[in-house]
Amino acid sequence: MNDSTTTAATIQRWLDEHRITEVECLIPDMTGQARGKIVPRHKYDPAAGLRLPEAVLTMTVTGDYPEQDFTPVADPDMRLVPDASTLRLVPWAKEPTAQIIHDCVHFDGRAAELAPRNVLRRILSFYERDGLQPIVAPEMEFYLVEIEPDEDIPLKPPVGRTRRTEAGMQSFSIDAVNEYDDIFDVIYDWCEAQGLKLDTLIHEMGTAQMEINLDHGEPLALADQVFLFKRTVREVAIRHGMYATFMAKPMQGQPGSAMHIHQSVLDRASGRNIFSEADGSPSPAFFHFIGGLQAYLPAAIAFFAPYVNSYRRLSRYTAAPINLSWGYDNRTCGLRVPHSPPEARRVENRLAGVDVNPYLAIAASLACGYLGMRERRQPSEPLTGSAYEQPHQLPRHLDDAIERLLACAPLAELFGEHFLRTYAAIKEAEYREYFDVISPWERRYLLLNV
Repeated sequence: MNDSTTTAATIQRWLDEHRITEVECLIPDMTGQARGKIVPRHKYDPAAGLRLPEAVLTMTVTGDYPEQDFTPVADPDMRLVPDASTLRLVPWAKEPTAQIIHDCVHFDGRAAELAPRNVLRRILSFYERDGLQPIVAPEMEFYLVEIEPDEDIPLKPPVGRTRRTEAGMQSFSIDAVNEYDDIFDVIYDWCEAQGLKLDTLIHEMGTAQMEINLDHGEPLALADQVFLFKRTVREVAIRHGMYATFMAKPMQGQPGSAMHIHQSVLDRASGRNIFSEADGSPSPAFFHFIGGLQAYLPAAIAFFAPYVNSYRRLSRYTAAPINLSWGYDNRTCGLRVPHSPPEARRVENRLAGVDVNPYLAIAASLACGYLGMRERRQPSEPLTGSAYEQPHQLPRHLDDAIERLLACAPLAELFGEHFLRTYAAIKEAEYREYFDVISPWERRYLLLNV
């Protein structure tokens, strides 16, 4: 049997064993949302896969499209091929339901270059070619908020089990987390049912702001877990009468929400962390990786701050990075090196908001580090003071970020020119639509005063 036949047989056995009646066939789109089809079990053929319009990969967060076509004008389909390693139960479904992430391929077998999973695979292929294996561990912050259907009304923290909202900021408070015990019990249960490897749960700085970390592992598997984790947390929150939001800056006067990415690189042959020498000291590759992040993250910022709201978080007043200083165990820096034994030496990229597409953010961070190693980039000296007192080094707006991305030839080489231009056009379309909206601040202060 060929590989596709073996994969199809494996999937069919799993569906039979779990008595599945429906299959959710998922792909992550450019925003990180789940697109696809729900298929009755008896109609699902994993050997044949499914079809979906290729243009789905060019949709904006509002469901619109760029003015220019980046897929053929005939609006053709692409094939969705199931990845058996992503097969999981849907724990909140009433009937036995499976979910499986599919890969997007053209009918001639080529990978669809606009699909975020394929983009991450492309970046990983450069590491594989050099005999390297990146390892990542994402940390995800999010807010629980009161349900408010009217988007013109500011968000509020939800009521907990004491029937009160939080008073002030409750960083690392156990009791504040326990206010939402019912929610987190279900989150842990549903994540366990899906094989999502949760590590730590803490209360972050904001009111009803939480952070959950994932165990470290291979980048594509971790991006899949983030993709499914967001979907799971939103579902749990709604079933408990509140929203979970992964906006980067959902509430005025509150800190933003990040997705910090811890990164290390292993030698595939030996399994050794190449960031450490045999004597335990930092290696040249470690410093080159940091140098690459410092050199190329400003051009890649549109992957880490993908929406207009994202830039509200990147301010010296919101405990978020404003530059790419690096330091040992220095949380004010955009790049932090936590204390660890030599075999676990890693770099934490603190730039990304939790609103990112996890596949693209992980791909971009690894791409910048890879370029640093390839070009032997040297980083600045590590910072011991506050990076918030250092100059602002990052783009302030989405349109500035798009310009920098399009001007970066080394990133275009790694990501592919067509993907980079498509992504930039999607962001430009989103920015134009946002710019048409007149905000309450403008009406309040400009309507009668200018």
